[in-house]
Amino acid sequence: QLQLVESGGGLVQAGGSLRLSCAASGMIFSIYNMGWYRQAPGKQRELVARITNGGSTTYADSVKGRFTISRDNAKNTVYLQMNSLKHEDTAVYYCNAVKNTNCWGEGSQVTVSS
Repeated sequence: QLQLVESGGGLVQAGGSLRLSCAASGMIFSIYNMGWYRQAPGKQRELVARITNGGSTTYADSVKGRFTISRDNAKNTVYLQMNSLKHEDTAVYYCNAVKNTNCWGEGSQVTVSS
């Protein structure tokens, strides 16, 4: 019943921008804390950014100043605006929802090339 669907990934050149979206269903979205994680081949999944139900944000040091997480509770959607993309940002990006349970999306591929 609980479902998260990511969109907006793709191929972009270094220095470019992408905006990921995560559409949620089957939950009272406004209550949940939301997050974006990423996983590159051969590496563990890592936190990119989080936003609480109250709107407070947290970022990984590697993306701070370049990425912005936001949410639109009216649309049950969380976003990740990614600017000044680097090769090392290449990964599958996953949406996450947490309250008393933990739900993950299937992921969206982001590839940064030159």
